[in-house]
Amino acid sequence: MRFLTITLIVHAPDPVTGERKSTAERFQEVLDNARLAEELGFDGFGVGERHERPFISSSPPVVLSHIAAITSRIRLFTAVTTLSLLDPVRAYEDYATLDHLAGGRLELIIGKGNGAAQRELFSVTPEDQWDRNAESYELFRQIWREGKITATPRFRPPLNNAEVWPEPLQRPIRVWHGSATSRESVDLAARYGDPLFSANVTNPVEPYAELVLYYRERWRHYGRDPADAVVGAGTAGYYATPNSQDAINTYRPVFEGHLSFFKRIGLEPVFTTLEDFIERSSALIGSPQQVIEKVHRYHERLGHTVMHLHADASGLTERQHRDSLELFQSEIAPVLRAEIPDPPWEWGPVGAQPAPVAG
Repeated sequence: MRFLTITLIVHAPDPVTGERKSTAERFQEVLDNARLAEELGFDGFGVGERHERPFISSSPPVVLSHIAAITSRIRLFTAVTTLSLLDPVRAYEDYATLDHLAGGRLELIIGKGNGAAQRELFSVTPEDQWDRNAESYELFRQIWREGKITATPRFRPPLNNAEVWPEPLQRPIRVWHGSATSRESVDLAARYGDPLFSANVTNPVEPYAELVLYYRERWRHYGRDPADAVVGAGTAGYYATPNSQDAINTYRPVFEGHLSFFKRIGLEPVFTTLEDFIERSSALIGSPQQVIEKVHRYHERLGHTVMHLHADASGLTERQHRDSLELFQSEIAPVLRAEIPDPPWEWGPVGAQPAPVAG
């Protein structure tokens, strides 16, 4: 099994202390967490894309380019690239360039994105966002594989023998399809033989498991070998300590702070108590053995071979956050790596020369 840490770069007051970092401090925290993920041996680091408050993750290519310069091994993910909002040609140029700067370490997770404010910002409607996402992805594939492209898309100007440059270092860059609520993205992934990344965060496992099952059904429908279908999955939170009660006691004010924040911005939480959150969500809160057992329970439903944890401390102290991630790598990850298989492909950089480590 492989493990990522990800951030959506939420820029909000700390759920426990109420303090709010400056924008510059928040970005520096992201860079520090990327370094930490590589130092501790995580396999990937992901940066989300949102174009509305309270997020400042509107430009993941820029953030990931900086991370590429200060790391050398860890794979770099988008989580997710909102293709329904973007010009696919411009996005291709950004990510092809980034793949070279990263030494062939880039992976895209694409999706339509969420949120009415960002749809309005880019003049995208709920009715056309799925079609935009699929069209942009199909243009991505065509550009990466053909170099020159002639196409008459619905949502951008026509392309007539257009050359889009540079080519990415990886040919092609792997594309995952982010899946949260809809069968459209699931079918698109199965149709093209791409891996699926289940959000697996907001709700109990059942709706996500239904979409993963549908993915596997469509995978077979398109004539593909079921053994080649690859699924990743998110987690709603993570905090582990050697003693489970210590983890629960420490995490309680974090959960309650997040609960208060959701209510202030008008979101109705699915899990209203910490006990329910630990029991029915994908959150991994407790001792190492409890975390291992819960990942296995989710693996039985999802069959995932890649999993993400949140990169941000968000209510924990830096020491608590680091200690918990170190415990994951020392006592949890080795067991899960031994018991759950990896995706069926090489994981390291593809470039002849790795990205340099900044001094």
